[in-house]
Amino acid sequence: MHASFLDFVDRDAELSRLRRSEADGGLVVVWGRRRVGKTRLLLEWVRAAGGLYWVADESTPALSRRSLAEALSAKLPGFGEARYDDWPSLLGRLARDAKSVGFRGPLVIDEIPYLLASSPQLASALQRFIDHDARRAGLLVALAGSAQHMMQGLTLDPSAPLWGRARELIKLRPIPAGYLQAAFDLEHPSDAVRAWALWGGIPRYWELAASFPSSLEAADALVLDPLGPLHDEPTRLLLEELPSASSLRPLLEAIGAGAHRVSEIAGRIGQPATSLARALTRLQELEMVVRETPFGEPERSTKRALYKLADPFLRLWFAVVAPRRSQLLVATRKGRLKLLGERLPHLVAAAWEDLCRQAVPRLGPALGEASWGAAPRFWSGSGPEWDLVSAGSDGSILVGEAKWTEREPTLADIDRTVAALRAKGAPRGHATTAGISIAVFFPNLPKGARRKYAGHGVHLVDAQQVLHALREE
Repeated sequence: MHASFLDFVDRDAELSRLRRSEADGGLVVVWGRRRVGKTRLLLEWVRAAGGLYWVADESTPALSRRSLAEALSAKLPGFGEARYDDWPSLLGRLARDAKSVGFRGPLVIDEIPYLLASSPQLASALQRFIDHDARRAGLLVALAGSAQHMMQGLTLDPSAPLWGRARELIKLRPIPAGYLQAAFDLEHPSDAVRAWALWGGIPRYWELAASFPSSLEAADALVLDPLGPLHDEPTRLLLEELPSASSLRPLLEAIGAGAHRVSEIAGRIGQPATSLARALTRLQELEMVVRETPFGEPERSTKRALYKLADPFLRLWFAVVAPRRSQLLVATRKGRLKLLGERLPHLVAAAWEDLCRQAVPRLGPALGEASWGAAPRFWSGSGPEWDLVSAGSDGSILVGEAKWTEREPTLADIDRTVAALRAKGAPRGHATTAGISIAVFFPNLPKGARRKYAGHGVHLVDAQQVLHALREE
């Protein structure tokens, strides 16, 4: 972990879609949470295509038009010399000049929500521009932003002016865990799991952490230290949404502190449970919270639904920083690392379980001949729980346990885990005549473990296999 600028990884599919859009012009919309690598993707595309990238800020409409006009002068000579009193006049000349000089873009306008917030009429002006002037000029325009609520409303709401106009709608997601080991140049797959438990798949966090000798030192300097650039990161993420999502902070703190049912969250923040539906939905839209239902339960069911923080970094922050802000202000580096060490085993174990569940549908022959679907947890009241359960293409059921250990497990450890899974069988109500397969996940496996269980319906999976499965092939 010594690089200061990481290679551009895992955006081939998105780049292919962007490049495919160059042929006929029109509108492309790209969005994703902050720090997810949106700007890097757009810059890579623009450089290769010979386009123009411009990012908006919170300036007045007049200053924004002046800034955009000056940027356009790089492709359209003299464009920045004129004054534009409104957006239609700027967009109209943009189309005429682009057609005249043969500039077809892409023209990327990043952080478009800032412009829409200060100029609500811009959305309608863009609609007319995309429908008529830009089309006649063969100009490709890309609108991008990090305010996810506004970006989704801009194009996915049937009442929005730009609804149905985009040729490509690309929501940029975090980079899968399978790329982290190479990005950080880590020797062991288990080290990548530990790093994932701190940074998740947000490339900006990777980039900041990569310059430190270890993940622990990076977490201390970047997150725990009150002067660290990520010490107040969740607060910034909420404030930078448009409209601001800062009022949702208490829900995140409650979930991060261990309240996972709606009733528990409501009790922690002192509000009626019936008032939380909209707030929880928005947190899911922002990909800060995920809603879990047990295996076999309809997704819309509310009876046993649980809510948890979606992102490993948020789990780190709300487990270590949020409850100890005052303590961290006066703590020494040694004291901060002690606080992190107390919570780290739980964070890594939770991350390992998530990664194992994500990998199940992609592990292929490592889990036998059947193809497996999604692998959520199963729980029911005070009954037994399963780390993961999946339905197979042949009607069978896969039950699994994801065990995180810092030491290499012994054959006896594996035997006990397998025996416990066999004793539990399939979850109640999910018995099958097609058989039950067992999957046991450990970060490392002792020599001879797989050979011992070969042909017995037991599949042993290590961190290397999990991470390999979590790569976009």
